[in-house]
Amino acid sequence: MFWGNEQFDFFEHILFKALGQPVDVIDTQFLSGGDINTAARIFSSEGMFFVKWNHAEEPDLFECEVQGLEALRQTGTLTIPRVIDVGQHLDKSYLILEYIDSALGKPTYWPELGRQLARIHAHTQPVFGFLQDNYIGTLIQNNTPMDNGIDFFFERRLLPMAGLAMYNQLLSKPMYDRFFRLKDLLPDILPDERPALIHGDLWSGNVMIDAEGHPALIDPAVFYGLREAEIAFTKLFGGFDERFYASYQEMFPLAGGFDERVPVYNLYPLLVHLNLFGTGYLSGVEKVLKRFT
Repeated sequence: MFWGNEQFDFFEHILFKALGQPVDVIDTQFLSGGDINTAARIFSSEGMFFVKWNHAEEPDLFECEVQGLEALRQTGTLTIPRVIDVGQHLDKSYLILEYIDSALGKPTYWPELGRQLARIHAHTQPVFGFLQDNYIGTLIQNNTPMDNGIDFFFERRLLPMAGLAMYNQLLSKPMYDRFFRLKDLLPDILPDERPALIHGDLWSGNVMIDAEGHPALIDPAVFYGLREAEIAFTKLFGGFDERFYASYQEMFPLAGGFDERVPVYNLYPLLVHLNLFGTGYLSGVEKVLKRFT
């Protein structure tokens, strides 16, 4: 983070580059930028903007986020912040987005989120993956295309994260080996549906309420994957309102027995959190592997 005139100079420079004209920054309000970035609301002569930045450890991180935001925007469903600019200045990577004012959610907020997410998931393509690799947090997601969704879930999601955890001595070799036992069982556990466009990091912190009380999505880790994994992720940290699940089911029903599959899908975000934040998440991984293998 920086303070005083330095921050105003930074914001005025990147806004000038984005808008092609001088911009006076009137005030700034620092906001939560998650565990990776710093973020601020910028009050300027050209209106309000949301800016987040980091020290460019992963210089293409924000470019990948832009691709994800645009993929979601093209569905014409939920509110997605408009991208103003992305780039680097000094030693910082930055992303400028339109600022989404927040209001109280409408009574239809949760059903609307469920219905519109189902519409996003209805967008498909012939293969699982995405047009390029991207990130969940600061961790790379391998999006090399595959034809089979269950194989993609294991080879492109579980195995790389488990391997990284073992390499960093966060996961034991015997526990890592249990993933290969799970691999053989997955075709009997998970339904192999067609590729679905998913947000990829859908927890409550990445869902907002816009100025009109409608749901908005931010901070995606987009790819075409198994849609059940997305719904399972929403249950990992307390879950969404039941009206969300009911309206989703009405629009795009899940196969029977979904609740029994939730722990298997959530191995992926648990491994992500293990790699990002340490062994506090190890017991969750162990519990799932012992249950299913």
